[in-house]
Amino acid sequence: MIEIRTGRPATLARRGMVTSPHSLASAAGVDVLRAGGSVVDAAIATSAVLGVIYPHMTGLGGDAFWLINDAKQNKVRFLDGGGRASRHADLMALKRQGLSEIPFRGVLPATLTTPGAVSSWDEAHKAYGRLPLKRVLASAIDYAREGFVITPRVAGWLASCQADLMPHAYSRRLFLPDGPLKAGSVLVNAGLARTLEAIAADGASGFYRGETGRMLAAFSAGHGGVFDAEDLAAQHAFWADPIRGTYRDLTLYETPAPTQGFTVIQMLQMLESYDLRSSGYLSPEHVHLLVQAKQIAYHDRDRFLADPRFVDVPMQRLIDPSYATQRRGLIDPNHALPWDRVPSYGSLTGDTIYLAVADAEGNAVSLIQSLYGAFGSAVVAGETGVVLQNRSAYFSLDPDHPNRLEAGKTPMHTLIASMGFRDERLWSVLGCMGADGQPQIQLQAYVAMLDYDCDIQQALETPRWLSGRFALGESRDTLHIESRFPKETIDALEARGHLLNRWGAWNELAGHAHGIVIDPVTKVLAGGSDPRSDGAAIGW
Repeated sequence: MIEIRTGRPATLARRGMVTSPHSLASAAGVDVLRAGGSVVDAAIATSAVLGVIYPHMTGLGGDAFWLINDAKQNKVRFLDGGGRASRHADLMALKRQGLSEIPFRGVLPATLTTPGAVSSWDEAHKAYGRLPLKRVLASAIDYAREGFVITPRVAGWLASCQADLMPHAYSRRLFLPDGPLKAGSVLVNAGLARTLEAIAADGASGFYRGETGRMLAAFSAGHGGVFDAEDLAAQHAFWADPIRGTYRDLTLYETPAPTQGFTVIQMLQMLESYDLRSSGYLSPEHVHLLVQAKQIAYHDRDRFLADPRFVDVPMQRLIDPSYATQRRGLIDPNHALPWDRVPSYGSLTGDTIYLAVADAEGNAVSLIQSLYGAFGSAVVAGETGVVLQNRSAYFSLDPDHPNRLEAGKTPMHTLIASMGFRDERLWSVLGCMGADGQPQIQLQAYVAMLDYDCDIQQALETPRWLSGRFALGESRDTLHIESRFPKETIDALEARGHLLNRWGAWNELAGHAHGIVIDPVTKVLAGGSDPRSDGAAIGW
């Protein structure tokens, strides 16, 4: 194993841990834990702050999916906070407008589905909250009302998304008052503070109904949007069972359909028969085999994945070890697997936040929340201050595709979250942002820890690759790879037929991953945070 010099050590603590892509959000979550809040209270506090200070990646206008480990019940629960297509959604009407796909930006994707995240906050809080929402949301309200400092990373995203934000009056007023806000400037979002206060007072009803709901519906109607007050009132999160599989001595829980969580389990199962440790960490064989597994699993994802309330998704077959054995036969150990043999679609473009929370009793939250693209639809919904997502762009306008647009349906989701158990004890809480990259990043992190003995921080800081395309002009064969990989590995991958895009040493497009690992003997919590973000793992 080659030596990895990480930029920071893992954070160690006994009582509680929060890790997220912004240090202020992690601090808000720990503040709630110290005040007697539950892991769910801390997760909501962290997520809400991120919705204010990381507006390019998440917000109240997006969707969320949860895994919650209930230590008392000895059970992992899945909470689906996916937004649903408006009852006015009409695939053929869009086709008649000449659309072959749903636009990535604008009012149509902003309002074709309802925001689902706030409903999931409310449902999780009803089940596991210890502190009132007013206390849980206090930090987020303060940052929205009094302002927060723009980091260089957020300033960079504002500059790069200026053309998308500019056409929308409220987006322009908030983010581009005299051009894109600069690093070090203070952003105040008074409308979002009022929206958060309504949620603090009345929970989900304060967002989907009441004055905020009326404002959202009026904004949609006034700008030619799709959802209305009835669609918003109908949105609710629901509980279901996670999926699970095994790899080595790990039992891994993932979010089920309509999310792509099954691909992580399938990839790991395809790799289980290989002796990765002997191939050498960051070796050509290490990377090549993982990329091959990704290609095969994503073919199944794009063929089958959709909302299981509308389509029969063969989830149990897809995560059955015997199926992984069958699919493993497609792996070519010597050459890159061509896409025309195992086709795939989709894009790596997407911005999301992931956060993890754990306490000393074994309770934990693995939460993924997103607007999809950077700044979502690029539309701020009037005086609510809410940035609306563009997740509906993931719907297909092919009437024969399982993921076709239908009223009341949730689109196929790239958002996934994980939890791992060893010897029936909670061991890992792990996730990342990155759209199609999310399963690939989880795969690399779990292999780093289980096959190569990396700690959580090393696993997140290690050089990373992503297979696929970031833009329509790129080949689906593209393997994006950070230059911190050994030169001999990069050269060997190219010789095996991989079409390489050679990144620099660190690239934010490689995703923000965060996680917590629990020592089974000492119960010490070790938190890791991705240096590609503004994040931190903070414990107490």
